[in-house]
Amino acid sequence: MIETTADLEAACKELAKSEFITIDTEFLRETTFWPELCLIQMASPTTEVLVDPLAKGLDLTPFFELMANPAVLKVFHAARQDIEIIYNRGGLIPHPIFDTQVAAMVCGFGDSVSYDQLVSRTKGVQIDKSSRFTDWSRRPLSEKQLDYALADVTHLRDVYLYLKAELEREGRSSWLREEMDILEARETYDMHPDDAWQRLKMRLRKPQELAILKYVAAWREREARSRNVPRSRVLKDDAIYEIAQQQPKDAEALGRLRTIPKGWERSATGGAVVEAVNAALALPKAEMPHAPRQTQPPEGAAAAAELLKVLLKLISEKHGVAPKVIANSEDLDKIAAEGENAEVAALHGWRRELFGEPALQLIHGQVALRFVGKRVEAVAL
Repeated sequence: MIETTADLEAACKELAKSEFITIDTEFLRETTFWPELCLIQMASPTTEVLVDPLAKGLDLTPFFELMANPAVLKVFHAARQDIEIIYNRGGLIPHPIFDTQVAAMVCGFGDSVSYDQLVSRTKGVQIDKSSRFTDWSRRPLSEKQLDYALADVTHLRDVYLYLKAELEREGRSSWLREEMDILEARETYDMHPDDAWQRLKMRLRKPQELAILKYVAAWREREARSRNVPRSRVLKDDAIYEIAQQQPKDAEALGRLRTIPKGWERSATGGAVVEAVNAALALPKAEMPHAPRQTQPPEGAAAAAELLKVLLKLISEKHGVAPKVIANSEDLDKIAAEGENAEVAALHGWRRELFGEPALQLIHGQVALRFVGKRVEAVAL
């Protein structure tokens, strides 16, 4: 376990000699807004290290410099949360990266395959899961816990090499690059508080309700970040919806709401919510937000979407690609209703070539689905 800056600097210097390194982190976030980084695991083909970010006086600068080194490929499994931590702690996004979970979907291992499943299917090795729910903030960690943590990057080396070879054999390396561009985008991890309302499910339609939803959600986001507590510890989603609908303009009205704890309306946070409500209601009519217009899908769109689901399944099975990485149900509904004008990923890049074009041909009557024996196949008309 690396616990000093000098040892970390030496380890990162050694790791930087490799073309690729595998990385994983262990963290806690049940009681905080920002994930609490508790352990860093890294491995190259010749080096394996564990880093204790909780060690007193440890400076993580060498680690962040390694993450920013463009000459070293950083390999993760399900990278988003690990990258979020690196971004929040170090102010940077690792580059270049390779996410084995996404690569596995492109190579036909199914939707969101877990690390232990991928290790089992590519290496025939069963990982001991008994330390999965460890409190990684407690010290000292046992040898069993450390072995479990290190296995998250040692097996990942072979998984990466296997998937890299598969992508090259199938000519799909460029497909993965498109997905990694999304994971490397700063906006993936840096949502502005004013956009926090977009995390909430759209239950409201009236402009005033939406304005209050937006203002109160932005206040909650800033409050949760400043106090470093989960959003729900500040104000639950159901409370935001009720506040938006009931529009309490003072503490007395706020206290009458079912979702507000007794006495909370007289607190400083309760006062801040009332201020947010009144600020939203004071917006000029022209500045009020509007919900996306719900248009009635054309007749037959629902049936067309069902046919597109069948086509997606056929194509994903034929090419060994997980359906989820090509298109989701919402994408299919949009293609069925809007055709070429649908703004969905399935009509761009490699997805369009693989599925988008056949999908458009199907809804335009240029391709048909038919039974041959007990199988369904797509045929050109």
